[in-house]
Amino acid sequence: MTDRIIDLSLTASRVSLRNGLFHIERPDLPDADIPFEEISMVMAGNRQLTVTVGAMAALMENGAAMVVCDGRGMPCGLMVPIAGHHLTAARHRAQAAAGEPLRKRQWQALVKAKILAQAGTLESLRGTDRGLRTLATKVSSGDRENMEGTAAQRYWKYLFEDDPNFARDRDRPGRNALLNYGYAVLRSAAARAVCAAGLHPAFGLHHHNRYDPFALADDLMEPLRPIIDRAVVELTRPPLAARPLDPEVKQALARSLFSQVFLDGEKRSVFDVLGRMAASLAQVFEGTRSLLLVPDPPPKARGIEQ
Repeated sequence: MTDRIIDLSLTASRVSLRNGLFHIERPDLPDADIPFEEISMVMAGNRQLTVTVGAMAALMENGAAMVVCDGRGMPCGLMVPIAGHHLTAARHRAQAAAGEPLRKRQWQALVKAKILAQAGTLESLRGTDRGLRTLATKVSSGDRENMEGTAAQRYWKYLFEDDPNFARDRDRPGRNALLNYGYAVLRSAAARAVCAAGLHPAFGLHHHNRYDPFALADDLMEPLRPIIDRAVVELTRPPLAARPLDPEVKQALARSLFSQVFLDGEKRSVFDVLGRMAASLAQVFEGTRSLLLVPDPPPKARGIEQ
């Protein structure tokens, strides 16, 4: 499978299964046929889009995810394969039996990787990490001291330097709306990776909202959030700070998932990184490794102010 995102937000398309291919019919455009094995995600954003059950089933059988958007164009639903791995049942049991100390160690690794990624983002954009690298060294098992929250306060304060009043708030418009959309796409990719690894998406390491069916996806995506943050910074540089969440912006945010991330010293796509993270976590639950894989710390640039 390749990391290909199919965006069906612009026109009232009809999608079906034809001759074993993902067949798209669009008004005033030629029909398109795409092999299912090339598709990683489908963004179903147009209110007049029609998708046959045959096409949806073939997407699931090939390990793809489908994201459904609401009237505002924001992701509101996610379809992922039920059985993504031949050891799914056994891995679900091992995941459910995992003790709290084990889960806390994995969360510690994820939080540390997230703060280091935020530090690298600030360094490259603002010339200083504002002390985030030091905070990362203080993350304890389960992040008891909430270094994640402390880092977030500094991070958001300096990420959008043209708006000193910016605050991360899911219910606010503007840049927050762009962040919401980008995170939703990233979350969908994480959920796809979790299911493909034979893990249950509702059994999280740290996130545990009773109404959250994708808590584990929320955990795994944390170190990769700065990829979306950087994309929003680039898309809303003044004088575009109030840029709306239009189709062009949505496509740019989705494309940010093709960014290259270092994992185990090698550059990999976000989809590949999430897949390897989820697979390594499954091995942790099975007892064959002690810690899940997380993205490598960004290298400290020479001359960067701390």
